Amino acid sequence: MDTPELPELNKEINKEINSELEKGIDIDQFFAENPSTLHKDSQELTQTQKITGPTYCGTIGIIGRPNVGKSTLLNKILGRKISITCRKPQTTRHHILGIKTKDNIQAIYVDTPGLHQESANSGKAINKYMNRTARSIMFDVDILIFLIDSDKWTSEEDLILSQLSQLTCPVILAINKADLIKNKPELLPLIQNLSQRFKFTEIIPISAKHNQHLDHLEKIIQKLLPEQAFIYPEDQMTDKSHKFLAAEIIREKLMRTLGDEIPYDLTVEIEHFKTKETHPEANLKPNLIDIAAIIYVERETQKPILIGAQGGKLKEIGTQARIDLENLLGKKIFLRLWVKVKSGWSDDEKSLQSLGYD
Repeated sequence: MDTPELPELNKEINKEINSELEKGIDIDQFFAENPSTLHKDSQELTQTQKITGPTYCGTIGIIGRPNVGKSTLLNKILGRKISITCRKPQTTRHHILGIKTKDNIQAIYVDTPGLHQESANSGKAINKYMNRTARSIMFDVDILIFLIDSDKWTSEEDLILSQLSQLTCPVILAINKADLIKNKPELLPLIQNLSQRFKFTEIIPISAKHNQHLDHLEKIIQKLLPEQAFIYPEDQMTDKSHKFLAAEIIREKLMRTLGDEIPYDLTVEIEHFKTKETHPEANLKPNLIDIAAIIYVERETQKPILIGAQGGKLKEIGTQARIDLENLLGKKIFLRLWVKVKSGWSDDEKSLQSLGYD
């Protein structure tokens, strides 16, 4: 078997990987040493029921400043994780569709990057792309959820609020992390102030993390959805491919594991995503997905930080990503990660497009 050309890590790690490839990878041994955490019920599908009468369907945009809980809210509503989360701001870089179909109602939620003010330090092409993405969603949905923190109002909320007057769709103000306010009447001045500044369709305190009042939020949304046919099949949960979701989960683990600087200078590209159906020549087992991903950083000095001593940090990230991917995709995952430098990728429009930021 020819040894495939690997992206450069460093000489020692590349030498070790090439040595293993020359000997041949024993997939069964790999999973014996890395047991699957796959839940038995992860492949069970909800049986589609026949719908009678009118159906209601529409898009619901979720906007807010960075790190306010938009992705957590989407995941909780869906009951499944499709949008990555992290305490670091600006984790979400793309708009993510989450589709929830129940009975005669299909709600299509759109998670967006956090809207933020562009400064000299945040004026890179990637930041402009994220702001563009979020603003475009505001004007292209049937309903908008403006998500804010219960204990914090910033100039970025002012920026968003100033743009709401241009909209014609219903806007729901959702005050997140309301569970942190022990004396609930303390919310009243905030609610009264914002009611005077914009005529919201509804104002509702919630806790996305603890699933508080989300059922009430969904009932409000259901009443506002237009009567029309479903846009997506009833069993579809997102418009994103498994390949896209794999890259996002790897990036999430990178952001959670690394320090404050590197996560903003890295991105992930899936080099290959192989299954028995898509690559019969690979002789993969039916319950196995073979994924290889390249992590791009901007500077050579960032590589050893990401890789860690003897590749330990990269292995830790890969293990965490594999566990989440197995639970998401319902199959065993054979995952390999490599690191390469792509200088200036986050401030170059062509590089962004080549990496899927379009």
